[in-house]
Amino acid sequence: MRIEQTCWAETTGWTPAPPGRLGGTAQLTLLFGSRAILKEKPLLTEVTEAYPNAHLMGCSTAGEICGTRVLDESLIVTAVHFDDTHVKGASTTIAEKEDSFAAGERLAQSLEKDGLVHVFVLSDGLAINGSELVKGLVKGLPDGVTVTGGLSGDGERFQETLVVWDGAPQSRLIAALGLYSNRLRVGYGSLGGWDSFGPERLVTRSKGNVLYDLDGKSALALYKQYLGDHAAGLPATGLMFPLSVRIRGEATGVVRTVQSVDERQQSMTFFGDIPEGSYAQLMKTNFDRLIDGAVRAAKASSEVAGSSSTDLAVLISCVGRKLVLKQRIEEEIESIQGVLGTQTVLTGFYSYGEIAPIMSSTKCELHNQTMTITTFSER
Repeated sequence: MRIEQTCWAETTGWTPAPPGRLGGTAQLTLLFGSRAILKEKPLLTEVTEAYPNAHLMGCSTAGEICGTRVLDESLIVTAVHFDDTHVKGASTTIAEKEDSFAAGERLAQSLEKDGLVHVFVLSDGLAINGSELVKGLVKGLPDGVTVTGGLSGDGERFQETLVVWDGAPQSRLIAALGLYSNRLRVGYGSLGGWDSFGPERLVTRSKGNVLYDLDGKSALALYKQYLGDHAAGLPATGLMFPLSVRIRGEATGVVRTVQSVDERQQSMTFFGDIPEGSYAQLMKTNFDRLIDGAVRAAKASSEVAGSSSTDLAVLISCVGRKLVLKQRIEEEIESIQGVLGTQTVLTGFYSYGEIAPIMSSTKCELHNQTMTITTFSER
């Protein structure tokens, strides 16, 4: 596997060099950038011409990862030449959130199944129920095929997100990349590091990813009570106070982040499902545990891959972690590089949701507020 990475910013142009050294040998080009920069047609044209035979896949972000740097308002280009791996892909658009499950099914049906070992997916981050998308995608894939990826971002604006698949960036687009190989080793890990606080409450009224009542009381009113002064900044401030959602009978839960609030309905919409009858508990910052979660995710990805050497790692971390860690944000990236080694090329973005199996199992879930790592190597 050969990899070329370069970064574009308004103040510096292309660093360390313009794209194109891999040229026509690249089969895949990953693009992660701010919404405004992704819409710069000359930039995308330059990338497309630099790698004429590569599939172009990417999305808008809430921050870009290039090596151990975390950037804003930039474009990260990572071109990959696989020695013995074939890549094919598909895309679909989504009209309404209620179409999320069907959109996942459509993507799965569009991918050739023979030899498929892994699917990497990037989705619109706003017009989607991420949980349903994952369920539909997994339902249509053969047993043993793993799925990772994430929901595109738009900084702290929550206005419009974009996905790129072999063309111009589009909103309401979902793209899935299939990887086919006997030699490809794919690893994955997804961990958080938040602390729970307050009582665990029963979800007494919800529908899909819309939460109405906890313990028979308005969920929005309870949320505001706990957030205090932070409540005025909802939904953005909700990124710093996610919910842990645990299904009855299960020891651990998944983390869910607020997408929007409806004052009239006194409801809260999350990026993933909040099942009625489950238990929810607020979570808050623990700086050291957030960084430790990134380290453990990196170790888990290496263990799953069963490889001592990783060529490429795609990091998808939640925008909420970026808001909380602030000037310490690069510490979680540096800690991952320390685990995977300096030979590993790091790319990725800060997202509105992360998609990965739960630790070493193959059960895929939508996560929020995690650091999710997908590693690739050919052995």
